[in-house]
Amino acid sequence: MTQAMRIEQDSLGEVPVPATAYYGAQTQRAVMNFDISGMKPYPAFIWSMAVIKRAAAEVNRDLSLLDPKIAGVIVRAAQEVIEGKHNDQFVVDPFQAGAGTSHHMNVNEVIANRAIELLGGQRGDYKIVSPNDHVNMAQSTNDTVPTAIRLGCLWRLDELLNEVGELARALEEKAHEFHPIVKSGRTHLQDAVPVRLGQEFGAYARAVARNGEKIRLASECLRRLGIGGTATGTGLNAHPEFHRQMVKRLSELCGFPLYESDNLFESMQSMADAVFFSGALRTLAQDLIRIANDLRLLSSGPATGLDEIHLPAVQPGSSIMPGKVNPVLAEMLDMACFHVIGSDLTVTLAAQAGQLELNVMMPIIAHNLFEMMHVLIGAIHAFTVKCMRGLTANRDKAEGWLARNAILVTALNPVIGYLKGADVAKEAMATGKTIREVVVAKGYLSAQEADRLLDAASMTEGGIQGDTAGGG
Repeated sequence: MTQAMRIEQDSLGEVPVPATAYYGAQTQRAVMNFDISGMKPYPAFIWSMAVIKRAAAEVNRDLSLLDPKIAGVIVRAAQEVIEGKHNDQFVVDPFQAGAGTSHHMNVNEVIANRAIELLGGQRGDYKIVSPNDHVNMAQSTNDTVPTAIRLGCLWRLDELLNEVGELARALEEKAHEFHPIVKSGRTHLQDAVPVRLGQEFGAYARAVARNGEKIRLASECLRRLGIGGTATGTGLNAHPEFHRQMVKRLSELCGFPLYESDNLFESMQSMADAVFFSGALRTLAQDLIRIANDLRLLSSGPATGLDEIHLPAVQPGSSIMPGKVNPVLAEMLDMACFHVIGSDLTVTLAAQAGQLELNVMMPIIAHNLFEMMHVLIGAIHAFTVKCMRGLTANRDKAEGWLARNAILVTALNPVIGYLKGADVAKEAMATGKTIREVVVAKGYLSAQEADRLLDAASMTEGGIQGDTAGGG
């Protein structure tokens, strides 16, 4: 069945547009020109642009620049978009015209056509409500899109930070649970002095929490808005009060603090704040990769690996090997974080590609920032709920490896010296004897002294072994 079309006209001529679409001619041209990936804009980009449009209609009305009747229907239409009621009408591929004009006009046209409809008109009758003259009054792609990028990231900030916090808390709970378990430390993947399993997990917890702090810090830069700079930062065609009142109204509508830019030209030219925030997400991702890989290593085996922890079995691990179970949640987290790091590189490259008054690569900056947040939120949530909370320790295996660790001799350095300690370690490894057996046999220590100095649990508390005055 042939789809019914309506004919619209833009500055280049006539364009057939699906009759039921709220979008119009410029969006349709973008759909035809940019059939690239099949992807659509993230809800964060739709929401953030719509909230700008609502605020602009209200501010221009209050500045006596926009007819209150037209402003009223624009506000109603924009609010519907804010609530996600028309997400299917946002159809422009993320790989699109520079600066984001296509997505911007998609928003202007959807809101205009819905506003026309609210006034009893027919979609496409822009004499009633114009996408450019009314919905886009006092705005440009060049100041709305960078503002929308900032708002879209802030929109999901608490959601991301909550997931980071939940993971940090889950790791901290495991740190307390595993505190009694003393195991072999490892540096360079080789045996090292003892640590508590809880100390390892406590370090993971702190690293994740610190990354949350870094993200929160980086997000503060996003609160500075350049809306009102219009095309080049001069504010041409915008009321002198537009910038100040827009920031105030956006803060009220969004429910989080926002600040006026101290230089509208810089806010338009530079994407450095987006790069800074992206970098904080990348830093979290690289730490999560490290932690996930540690968990994969500690759970390796079970028969031929370390097997010091057990990750929850959530699905069969092999199509050919019966009974095999893999660390799939940790593997998923790795892949998600690899993707985030790649997205960060895209943001960085796009940010440095701006010229003079504008960065035309903003659509891909927006898409990748919103994707980074979306992927991290989902991946961290799944990892926390389906892996971390069901993770258990294998105390027998952990303590069994420790009993074989010749590097326990390190604790004897203050008493017998490094060189004698090295000889003891070599003999223990060559003969299979314990450090205690060798050091007593050589006459370096009595049995009682060896037992006291080689207490592995006390080694995890720091200080000098045997120095009762120092608390060792």
